[in-house]
Formats: sequence, structure tokens, C-alpha cells
Amino acid sequence: MTTNNPKSIIVIFGATGDLANRKLFPSIYRLYRNNKITDDFAVVGVARRPLTNDDFRNNVKKSIEAFQSDDIDHDDFASHFYYNPFDATDLDHYKRLNEFLLQLDDQYNTEGNRIFYLAMAPNFFGTIAANLKSEGLTQTKGWSRLVIEKPFGHNFESAQELNNQIRQAFNEDQIYRIDHYLGKEMVQNIEVIRFANAMFEPLWNNQYISNIQITSSEVLGVEDRGRYYESSGALRDMVQNHMLQMLALLAMEPPIKLTPNEIRSEKVKALRAIRPISVDDVDKYFVRGQYDRGILNGEEVNAYRESSSVDSNSNTETFVAGKILIDNFRWAGVPFYIRTGKRMEKKSTEIVVQFKDLPMNLYYDKTENVHPNLLVIHIQPHEGISLQLNAKKGDQGTVSKPIDLSFNNNSKDKMNTPEAYEVLLYDCMRGDSTNFTHWDEVALSWKFVDVISQNWENKSADDYPNYESGSNGPKKSDALLEQDGFHWWTVTPEEE
Repeated sequence: MTTNNPKSIIVIFGATGDLANRKLFPSIYRLYRNNKITDDFAVVGVARRPLTNDDFRNNVKKSIEAFQSDDIDHDDFASHFYYNPFDATDLDHYKRLNEFLLQLDDQYNTEGNRIFYLAMAPNFFGTIAANLKSEGLTQTKGWSRLVIEKPFGHNFESAQELNNQIRQAFNEDQIYRIDHYLGKEMVQNIEVIRFANAMFEPLWNNQYISNIQITSSEVLGVEDRGRYYESSGALRDMVQNHMLQMLALLAMEPPIKLTPNEIRSEKVKALRAIRPISVDDVDKYFVRGQYDRGILNGEEVNAYRESSSVDSNSNTETFVAGKILIDNFRWAGVPFYIRTGKRMEKKSTEIVVQFKDLPMNLYYDKTENVHPNLLVIHIQPHEGISLQLNAKKGDQGTVSKPIDLSFNNNSKDKMNTPEAYEVLLYDCMRGDSTNFTHWDEVALSWKFVDVISQNWENKSADDYPNYESGSNGPKKSDALLEQDGFHWWTVTPEEE
């Protein structure tokens, strides 16, 4: 692992795209503003568009306009950015880029350290990785790291083929597969909540927990991403990566020590323990949905099939709910429910841990159901933790009522809270791969998801669309839990 103030050149492939402008440039700026990186850095943007350095720097300054009040000269910051028109298939372009990087190494004292960030279409990943090696861009006196955005393949076979291509040029320790959920503060807090609190870890098992629910809902539809979404769907877009990564963090055993390899090892064990399902049994464990027209914020919105670049008879799911079982000593018999969808009632990502009821509760109103104890981890847009307990009502009786103990991170200064990409970029610069996805995790996730895909692709969903925009998904999603005696929890933290 490198120092706390790493030196490096960041080469961004796809530097004129949305990701670079919305996330990467502001994240690099925040690292610079917060003294996480010094003046010993440079960013080289490469893309097909014929821009000049000045054009590129103006784009960078536009992306950080929200930080005008900072005592930092934006022109000075932008002077670290350079642009190279680039054809990913032309070897001469790689040679010229390498010569330019060597000049920047001397100019910025970056000691040959290079990050190659592929913020572009994944069909170029293998080609770029191979050409970076063949033309000598990875042969420096410093370190070289490759950062890859999802999607990493569209099934296990394509992911394995892509991984084999990349591994010809970079070893596993050099490959940083980004899952931006792993950069979110409250996702990283899952491990801390579990392993730093004596009141939780002894209870974190099937003796005390009845079920765990992971929900990630969006209000937005597919908007202008119809072409991408038609080939992806909610299963590949959300479940294969974000949802299963959160599940692994919740289910993993305590690592021997807090090193990337030990943490990854425990996550892999948790993913390996997921009970496999057969193609014929998918409908017993998973529900799919597609949004219809509906009312959101007082306005009527269109159905998925009416979106741009979407087939009018599309079989693509915009909603997935599932029941996952983990066959190990800790979790045997505890269902993990996942739910993700677009055009739902509210934007929210949260984890609800429902504890088992007491064998006998003396302090409850017999006309009402006992309210279980819940631990809720709010990930976005709210950030925080709440614990729902039962306490005595404020009268002369002996009946309990639920009370909420909350920590709300939203009350803090959000300008000083690191964004996910800022955290992950800094980790990459320091050589800390803890919060990036290892190939073993990718492989296991795809193998599980591919069975579901095979079922859904071999038969059409006759009831599409099957939930209104602005709702909480199809009714079958509720029935999935009801058959086990549970229901979905939606917990909104109190604003402070």
C-alpha cells in the first residue's frame, strides 16, 4: 500500500463522457481540496472527440462549478488536466501516449505511478488492456493499476472471457473493479456495525434474526438509457453486483484481520454458501416486474415500453424481488430478501434486520401485533442507523409501543462527507483494494444470476407491465414474503 498522499497520473479513457464529468472530475477535485493528493498529480483524458487542452480544461472547470466558494484557484487545478484525441485500436496512439506520460512523470514528479481508468463501453476493455501492455505503458518504475466500471460481462461466460483478456496484461492485484455502492459510507459501515459492537455480533445469526431485507428503489425510470437497459434489466444492472455485494457484507464471517485479502475471502465464502436454485424453481424464489404508467409528483409518467429505444413488447424487467438462502451454520433457515426497482414510490436504499420475537411478550396490547425489534441501515438518500425497540407507553398502563433510536448522518455537513467515487479513487491511488470486487466474487455472482436469466429469457412475462409507476412493485413481491409470514418494511428516518 502506498502513502497517504499518493502521486500518480490518472489516464481516463472516455474522458468526454457523463461519468467523467459528473463523478470523476469532482471527486479528484475534492481529493485535492481536502489535501488527500498534492500538486504531484496529472490527469490525461483520452477519447475520440477532437478537443484541445483548453476545451478539456473548460469541461473540468464546468464540472466543479459547485465549489466556487472554495479558496482554490480552479484554473490552477485544471492546469493538471491534459487531453489526447485517441483511437483505442491504433497502436501508434498508445506509443505517443506513453511518450507523453513519461514527460508528465518528470513534470509532476509522479514516479511512474499510473491509473488507467476505463470509463467507456466494456467491449473495448480487453483491447485497451492488451495494447497498454504491448506498447509499454505498464512498464514503468512505479505501479500500474486498471480501473474498470460495470458491466463486467453480461453473463458468466462473457465475464470470464473478458477477465482472461485483461489478465493477459494485468494481474488480479492490479485490477480494480468498481462497484460504487462499496464506496458509500453506510455500506462500509455494515462491517463496523457488526464487528465493532458487542450488542450486535453475538446476535448476528439464525438464533436471533428472523430475516434480513435489502431494498434499493428508484423514482426515476430508464429515461434515455433504454438501449442499455433493454440488454441489461434490473437483474444484471443491480442484483448481480450491488445487491449481492451488500448481502455478502451482511452474511460474511468476521475476518481474521482487516486486510483486503482476508475480507474478500470471507465475502467469497458467503457467496459460495448461497443455496443454488434450479431453472425450474426460479419462480418460487424470484419475482420480476415492469412498470406501467402512473402518477409521480402529481404528473402522469409513461410506461417502460413507451420509453425511447425500448421494444413495445419488451420482456425486460425493471423490478426484481427475491428470496436468497445461505446454507451455512450461521444463517441456515434465515431468508435474505432483496428488492430493487425503477419508478417506485420513493428513492431509497436501506437494509432492515428483523430480530425474532420473544417466546412470550408480557407488555403488548393483545388487540395488536407485537412490533419486532428492527435494525435499519439507511444508505441513501438518507444516511444513518436506526434501532427500533419497544418501550412503555406514556400512560398508567403496561403496554409497550415501538420507539426509534436514530443516528442521522444527514445532519452533518454534507460538503465534507466523501462521495463514493472520491473514496474509491483515493483507495485505488493508495493501493487499497478492500472496497473493490475480486474476480471470484464476480464469478460467483454471475453463476447465481445466470440461472434466473435463463428462466426469464426462455419464457415471456405474460402480465407485463405489472406495477404502476409510483407504487412499491408488483403484488407478487408482497406474496413472496407473506408465504413466510413476513412483510416488506419501509422505514423513513426522522429528519433532524
